[in-house]
Amino acid sequence: MDLETLTWIVVGATFALYIGIAIWSRASSTGEFYVAGKGVHPVANGMATAADWMSAASFISMAGLIAFNGYDASVYLMGWTGGYVLLAMLLAPYLRKYGKFTVPEFIGERYYSQTARIVAVICLIVASITYVIGQMKGIGVAFSRFLEVDYNTGLYSGMAIVFIYAVLGGMKGITYTQIAQYVVLIFAYTVPAIFISLHLTGNPVPQLGLGSTVADGTYLLDKLDGVLVELGFAQYTIMKGTTLNMVLLTLSLMIGTAGLPHVIVRFFTVPSVRGARASAGWALFFIAILYTTAPAVGAMSFFNLVNTVQPGEIGAADGNMVYEERPQWFKNWETTGLLAYEDKNGDGRIQYYNEKNAEFAQKAEEEFGWQGNEMVKVDRDIMVLANPEIANLPNWVIALVVAGGLAAALSTAAGLLMAISSAVSHDLLKGVFKPGISEKQELMAARIAMAGAILVAGWLGLHPPGFAAQVVALAFGLAAASLFPALIMGIFNKRLNSTGAITGMLVGLFSTLIYIFWFKGWFFIPGTEMMANNADNWFLGIQPESFGAVGALLNFITAWVVSKVTTPPPDHIQHLVEDIRVPHQRNA
Repeated sequence: MDLETLTWIVVGATFALYIGIAIWSRASSTGEFYVAGKGVHPVANGMATAADWMSAASFISMAGLIAFNGYDASVYLMGWTGGYVLLAMLLAPYLRKYGKFTVPEFIGERYYSQTARIVAVICLIVASITYVIGQMKGIGVAFSRFLEVDYNTGLYSGMAIVFIYAVLGGMKGITYTQIAQYVVLIFAYTVPAIFISLHLTGNPVPQLGLGSTVADGTYLLDKLDGVLVELGFAQYTIMKGTTLNMVLLTLSLMIGTAGLPHVIVRFFTVPSVRGARASAGWALFFIAILYTTAPAVGAMSFFNLVNTVQPGEIGAADGNMVYEERPQWFKNWETTGLLAYEDKNGDGRIQYYNEKNAEFAQKAEEEFGWQGNEMVKVDRDIMVLANPEIANLPNWVIALVVAGGLAAALSTAAGLLMAISSAVSHDLLKGVFKPGISEKQELMAARIAMAGAILVAGWLGLHPPGFAAQVVALAFGLAAASLFPALIMGIFNKRLNSTGAITGMLVGLFSTLIYIFWFKGWFFIPGTEMMANNADNWFLGIQPESFGAVGALLNFITAWVVSKVTTPPPDHIQHLVEDIRVPHQRNA
């Protein structure tokens, strides 16, 4: 069966399953829409949380970053998994015990202020919309290859699917859909990794294959280092960035993980505090299956890329050398607009090297006759989806990976949209502006808000500020700088008052936003065009994705200082904070 037909069958079957689950478990009350009635088993919730968490950034983009950045990209593995330790130990049990629907609701009541609740909603929407942009990028990449259309058309198609099953089901439908999506995405990620590891190293376990030898007896990573040096790139296994930037990026991803509203709300869906702790443990286990495989996928996909992208000589004809055509997988991805080359010297081959290495570029032109790097565009987000095609794996594996990439992107997009819709309908509309609104009206408002968020995120996803994982890292930085300090101090510092919390959240949010906008070039300030995306201009070498940790520090300091010089919280709030930290004897 040809690839296109098989892909339609596999993807169509998974979509039918997701939509069927959404309709079967359609939310009929606000409790089911927001927190699935608080009746989800911890193991099931752990699996749903893993799917919610392992977004397009994890499935599609993280291995692509590892492929192109090598050792430096290990911070994504450390930061995104380490954050779950913080979440399980410091936030999930206490927030579950408090028992509210949303993060802004907790912040509003803990800091006895509607203003604090509104500020929390603003922080949540900014971080979540940024996160959804990354998912939309992944959805566009996957759908464009699946449908063999350009990226924009693929994105529009994905938006329609997200609208159908996320708006219908609410949290109840999303939870059970995400369980199915986890099974699809983890199977789709590990099966090709096993095949490719076995082919390259003879070891069927990708984690072990990463440290094994290839056909000529050289270790895989040593071989990859050598190939990259020959092409004028830095070694794959060395650190290229600064230590300070790596530490801050890891910290930003960790505390951003612990402050993400769409992840935190998952722990409100279990029956007890003990269930919340167990859910975090199970989620980390399910996540680890993919995250321990990702380094092997990244290294092996890049190894395959550099060894197949340049066609070889096949003989001479009429005194001229004849070259192979570029590989079929290359032609397939050219259709999406995410991969492109230009034959600058007309030799029929694709020269691929590091133009920034002036010494190598000069050597390439003088000794080899190359006239510049002919790889005009290689979008890193294609690496995982293209990997099975590059490795000539069977069509059913390629179709499975497409289905897995879509499952990853759609599952997280649904969770984020759920967080946005609940913030608008439950926290703003019912909690602040229209307290007397009926449950039916609140549900309708939630669905309208979700539909609006899909449109906004889809529009922004047409021109994302980076690869999916980079955009997601920016969202983590925003959550780290704005919400995490308010949550952690709200639980462990009874002296923190509403004025301090509000001021801290605003300082953390806007300092991080300004830094991101300034160095990502999202708006045009006279004289800043040359600074955008230029690492030489970063403050102390701190990239925009890393600044969330600095924003969080500013938030902590501001909130603490302002609280010290203003009126303490009321006594009943201080007693409430103490009560949150005291476990129930039965449910702890």
